[in-house]
Amino acid sequence: MELKDRVAFVTAGGAGIGRAGALAMAREGALGGVTDLLAERARAVAAEIRAAGGRAEGFGLDVADDAALEDAILGADRRHGRLDVVHSHAGVQVPGRLDQVSADQMDLSWRLNVRAHFIAARAAMSVMAPRRAGSIIVTSSNSGVQYDRGMIAYCTTKHAVIAMVRQIAADYARDNVRCNALCPGFVDTIFNAGFEEQMGGRAGLEKYVSDTIPMGRFGSAGEMAEAVVYLASDRSFFMTGHALVIDGAESL
Repeated sequence: MELKDRVAFVTAGGAGIGRAGALAMAREGALGGVTDLLAERARAVAAEIRAAGGRAEGFGLDVADDAALEDAILGADRRHGRLDVVHSHAGVQVPGRLDQVSADQMDLSWRLNVRAHFIAARAAMSVMAPRRAGSIIVTSSNSGVQYDRGMIAYCTTKHAVIAMVRQIAADYARDNVRCNALCPGFVDTIFNAGFEEQMGGRAGLEKYVSDTIPMGRFGSAGEMAEAVVYLASDRSFFMTGHALVIDGAESL
């Protein structure tokens, strides 16, 4: 098992990519801390992991609450005596151009897509760096390496978080703690609501995916989960500061 006896902590792990990543790390032997804004979803994923013979705890967490987020991450370390992986996955997708997005919506995007990852990484680093071990995974997007029309809040924050990941990686490489960004393209989850709205509904989104993505399809949450395991495990031990883009060549 790639992650045997390691402790992994996941935000927004109740559905989609977060859930798939939590399940995949548990299958590889990790003890999982699964959190979600909706506590019942986090508990359901933890129960699913335990039913399959794994170990997990699930609870509600609002990543916009700095103190609660920091306490949850440090609490996982206190309870288990170690913290090996943090996958900071929570985010928000606000569609619109400059004239269509309010300052409050931009603030919300920044709070969830950048600040929450900063708080999570800072808390994780406070226990990982002294032990000289750990992997921090931050979910960005392929929108962080390209520019989506009519998505100013989303693209701005996704570019910013990649810059932050790279800065963290450079600052802490000598401490043997890795920090990488997971950059999915279109994965068929509820998170696509903003793009779906922008494209006039589900049919418009499906046509965009079929016509624009070179591979002609959505990615799956399971495919992203394989990348999460890779970034969490020693298989990527010499990789830090990387934006791992998995998007069927959309961004090329």
